[in-house]
Amino acid sequence: MTHTEDLVWVDKIRNGNPASYTYIVDKYQHMVYTISMKILSNPDDAKDSAQESFIKAYQQIGSFAGKSRFSTWLYTIAYRTAISKFKANRVVTVEMNEEINECYISDHTASGLEQLQLKQQKKQVEDGINQLPKIEALLITMYYINEMPVKEIEEITGLGTSNIKIQLFRARKKLERNLRPLLNEELKNTI
Repeated sequence: MTHTEDLVWVDKIRNGNPASYTYIVDKYQHMVYTISMKILSNPDDAKDSAQESFIKAYQQIGSFAGKSRFSTWLYTIAYRTAISKFKANRVVTVEMNEEINECYISDHTASGLEQLQLKQQKKQVEDGINQLPKIEALLITMYYINEMPVKEIEEITGLGTSNIKIQLFRARKKLERNLRPLLNEELKNTI
C-alpha cells in the first residue's frame, strides 16, 4: 500500500467501517511481528505484542494525523508495545523469526546444491544477527532487511539519527566478527 492508499483505508475505518482494518493488518502484520520478535525473542510473546499493537492502533486511529506515513506510526506503536512487554517480562531467549528467513533467498531457480548453500549461509547470517544485542539486531533488520530509511527508524524508535548510525556501524562490525569464520570457510572452499 502506498501512503495515499493507507490514508484511504484509515478514512474508511474512521468513517465506521471497522472491517477495513483487516487490510491494514494483512499489509503490516509481518513487520509488526518482526519488530516484536526482535525485541522479545519469543514467538508467543511477539504474537501477543503484535496483536496488542494492532488493537492499540485501532483504538488510537483517530489520533493518526497523517503527518508521517501510516506504517511509521504503526511501527512506533509496535516498538513501544514490545519494549513495554520486554521490560515487564525481562525474559531473554533467542530465536529467529521464520518469516524473515524468506528475505534471504530470492532466487528460486538455483540448483539444489546452490539452494542448500544459500540456506546454510542464511542460517549463519541469522545466527550472527541473533548474537547481537536486541536493539542492534532490530536496527539491522529494519535498515538492511526491510530497507527502512534512518529517518523512519528514528521516528519509530525515538533514537536520534546519529545514535542509529553509530549503532548500525557497531552492529555491522559485530556481525562481521560473528560471520568471519563463515567468510574464511567460503574462501577456502572457492580456492
